[in-house]
Amino acid sequence: MRAAGNTGGLRSFPRLPRMPPIVSIKDLVKTYPSGTRALDGISLDIQRGEFVVLIGLSGSGKSTLLRCVNRLVDATSGTVVFDGIDVTAADRVAIRHARRRIGMIFQQFNLVRRSSVFSNVLAGRLGYTSTWRTIASRPMSSDVAAAFENLGRVGIADRAFSRADALSGGQQQRVGIARALMQKPELMLADEPVASLDPATSHSVMKYLEEINKRDGITVVCSLHFLSLARRYGTRVIALKGGKVAFDGDPANIDERRFKDIYGEDAEEVEIGPGTTQGLSGAEAAARVLADDAETASARLGLPDR
Repeated sequence: MRAAGNTGGLRSFPRLPRMPPIVSIKDLVKTYPSGTRALDGISLDIQRGEFVVLIGLSGSGKSTLLRCVNRLVDATSGTVVFDGIDVTAADRVAIRHARRRIGMIFQQFNLVRRSSVFSNVLAGRLGYTSTWRTIASRPMSSDVAAAFENLGRVGIADRAFSRADALSGGQQQRVGIARALMQKPELMLADEPVASLDPATSHSVMKYLEEINKRDGITVVCSLHFLSLARRYGTRVIALKGGKVAFDGDPANIDERRFKDIYGEDAEEVEIGPGTTQGLSGAEAAARVLADDAETASARLGLPDR
């Protein structure tokens, strides 16, 4: 017997609903007190699992757009919705909870330079840690393990007890990535994370972001200056010009004409060469530290004496 409404004896099944975007931006405008209109009616959706690269000249609105997503900057008008939460209208409690799920990597690293690498990474759990543990500097054992694991992922777990200002720029940015991973984010925002780094180190940092995107399924939105990096790592490129979207699509579709439309007639594309990553894993580094001096390591980690 043929199913009602079907043809050719084949059964039909309802289509699965499409997953809603993790970020939905509608008519977003940001005008600063100086009168500068940094964003001029931006509308776009970002799907889960994408690696989106924002490109454009300095002042095109890239950083402002990222900061509107987690509301480090308040929009003048329009809406930003993160996983069903209207970020632009959220109260202090709601925005704090939303920010737990949104990692942020900064161009200038934003580390406490006089503190250890380990302490900086643990700061990524502050949104989840009780007040007394924060004041007493007594991290949970699970957070200690996660800190070493994330430092291992970015290849610098052996520097856990070094001061942050003793590290190179590339190493400091990797600390910033490890700190953001401590939040177990669903969305990772990266504001020109390689702008202060040399070409080889730039690729090293970008490969870690690529791994986060592919291995963990974390959606990444990253602003970059160099189109060669956008082509290499992005699954989608959004170009901003004068606070508006000038291009939105596959990186391979940005030809020379589009490049000059975005950056200007006199602009020339710069290729950034490949780099490498290296370092001890979290387990290897933790084992080395604990083997060297178990008592001192326990004190550094804030663990109780046994």
